[in-house]
Amino acid sequence: KYSEFAPPLLLLCPVKSFVYPLVLKVPLYLFFGSVVILTVFGNLFVIITVVHFKQLHMPTNFLVLSLAVTDLLLGALFMPPLMVQSVETCWYLGPIFCKIHSSVDITLSTASIINLCFISIDRYYAVCHPLLYHSKINSSVTVIMIVFCWSVSAGNVACEGGCVMFQSAASSIVSSLLSFYIPGLVMLSIYMKIFSVAQKQAKSIQDSKCKNNIKSVLSKEEKKATKTLAVVLGVFLSLWTPFFICNVMSPFIGYAIPPVLMDMLAWTGFMNSTCNPIVYAFFYKWFRKAFRIIISGQIFQTGSSRTNLFSH
Repeated sequence: KYSEFAPPLLLLCPVKSFVYPLVLKVPLYLFFGSVVILTVFGNLFVIITVVHFKQLHMPTNFLVLSLAVTDLLLGALFMPPLMVQSVETCWYLGPIFCKIHSSVDITLSTASIINLCFISIDRYYAVCHPLLYHSKINSSVTVIMIVFCWSVSAGNVACEGGCVMFQSAASSIVSSLLSFYIPGLVMLSIYMKIFSVAQKQAKSIQDSKCKNNIKSVLSKEEKKATKTLAVVLGVFLSLWTPFFICNVMSPFIGYAIPPVLMDMLAWTGFMNSTCNPIVYAFFYKWFRKAFRIIISGQIFQTGSSRTNLFSH
């Protein structure tokens, strides 16, 4: 009998219960391949932007950089082998690489989620306690956050065996709590507080008879920050929730959830890494401006690193 507290059991290439016909394999490869390309190049663009432009060298963006590195590695190292396994419904790369692949999955997925959690904490102080922000969230604190994120993620790895993971009930609950539910609840609570504070500040400015440009600009930036964070939270929860619900349920119902369904739900969650750069690019004009500079080749010009991305 499989022990309640046993580590995850992994089986290498089980007997195929389902095989995609060729007519479906081609579009699946095209779809998953597009996801991989968007994930890699989208996050590479974010990394280049934050590293190159000195105006972006601030604690918030260093956390965004850490998230982008996580998502880039996920797209470059983890997604391509997973694509082959998902379409062919079997693992062909051997047991050793299988262990490495599973470890990369756990490490990077956890790091991505914890990074998002720390970004929400950073934004909480920026919006709700602006006078305390620079004392609470400085370069040292940011480094500690990033080190903690990667340490916890690496320490959460438990990979023994092959590539199809079966978790005990206890292992499934603990891993889901640490990797999703706790960070998700923290983010939800923080974003709700940010939204509440931003709404009160906007109403205060609207009711005030003394409206100056500084207040108007501040209110506009707060609204944009609130909207962007709400979208990030919405994407995060909507893409990962189905997988983690099934991940907790599976051991209690005798692993009756079809592997193909779990595979598709996992891909849906991994696409959070694809969506993060798109969200930032859609809501922030300075990201779009940086993109144009990079694409046009102006990034190679002398002094381009000091370009004012916030000018209209």
